[in-house]
Amino acid sequence: MNKTVLLVGAMDTKGEDFAHVKHLIEQQKVKTLVVDFGVLGDPVGITPDIPNSEVAEAGGADIKTMRAEQKKDFCMETMTKGLAKVVRKLYDEGKVDGVLGMAGTGGTSIASAAMRTLPVGFPKIMVSTVASEDVSAYVGTKDITMFPSIVDVAGLNRISRLIYSNAVGAIVGMVKQKRPKIDASKPLITASMFGNTTKAVERARKQLEQEGYEVLVFHSTGTGGKVMEGLTDDGLVNASYDLTTTELADFVCGGVMSAGPDRMMAAARKGIPTILVPGCVDMANFWGVETMPAKYQQGRKLYKWNPNVTLMRTTVEENVKIGKLIAHAANAHTTGKVAILLPLKGVSMLDSPGGEFWDAEADNACYSTIRKLVKSNIPVLEIDANINDPEFVDKTVQVLLALIKGETVQPETATAAAQA
Repeated sequence: MNKTVLLVGAMDTKGEDFAHVKHLIEQQKVKTLVVDFGVLGDPVGITPDIPNSEVAEAGGADIKTMRAEQKKDFCMETMTKGLAKVVRKLYDEGKVDGVLGMAGTGGTSIASAAMRTLPVGFPKIMVSTVASEDVSAYVGTKDITMFPSIVDVAGLNRISRLIYSNAVGAIVGMVKQKRPKIDASKPLITASMFGNTTKAVERARKQLEQEGYEVLVFHSTGTGGKVMEGLTDDGLVNASYDLTTTELADFVCGGVMSAGPDRMMAAARKGIPTILVPGCVDMANFWGVETMPAKYQQGRKLYKWNPNVTLMRTTVEENVKIGKLIAHAANAHTTGKVAILLPLKGVSMLDSPGGEFWDAEADNACYSTIRKLVKSNIPVLEIDANINDPEFVDKTVQVLLALIKGETVQPETATAAAQA
């Protein structure tokens, strides 16, 4: 069966480039479907299958009126909304197998917004003039492959021909690649992990898999947390093993790996069985020391994790704020299927007795805040172990499985059992 690649772009200014790419794709025995979201003029060098008038209409406006008024912000908003609807409809109807866009800054914003409506795993490539910069705003939580265009998408030359050829090879390879068979019968559990909790999560993952679950592990680097929240909001997740909530420390301290104020809240909104642990909240993440805010460069305990990442030990005051966030997320659960587990001998490898970040006072500030603010019917289990110790990990798995099975975990009974 022939595959079809969807080409999206402003055909009034990039038409000749798209015509070249269309030819290269079709040489590989792959069909193309061209969508034009340009506003300024008529297509040049190519005939779109879906004209800009249809995209504008899907966005709630008329292309002739938009051209006459020339309000750039309105045009951007309209075509972004319209293209997203058009692209998603084509996907839902099974008419396309991959999407390729090419653009500068404005076109990248429009095309990538449409790509973000598509599910993870669907081939998406964006050739862009901004692909070598911070692309988080364009990629969001989806798997968009960003190709630096090197030169502007503005005509064929010895550089652009090479880039376009590589992009074509990539998208054709993606759509022709045989899709792996997915066993969708296993319930999904998300797990949050950091370098400082790898040992714990690996042990938990193996136990949960033995119980018949598929575990998706997310690196708590800000993006990882956002993706995990997004999949949960999409209704794809059955339970949450949220052992590593370190992104809260970055949110509180202004670190570089914050997942924002919505971290932990998707599981609460969905009411799925959840365990929450203040994992690695002893550390906020920054790049090199010289990049840190001036207020942190003196008088704070720092640890050089690698040449590019500096960890900063969180204070008592910061841990109070983190504790409030965890209690708020637990209290927001719609079903009550949530438990909080506290490792009394530290929340990371560094935060263990004698370790670089060991600070019992700071840890207790987080714990006491949680105990004070969390609802009385939410179990809070205190385990006299480090977060990576087998006894702590085994208890977290035991509690999550109990919540999944609908068993009641009493705060008092659970605490006593954990300390026994």
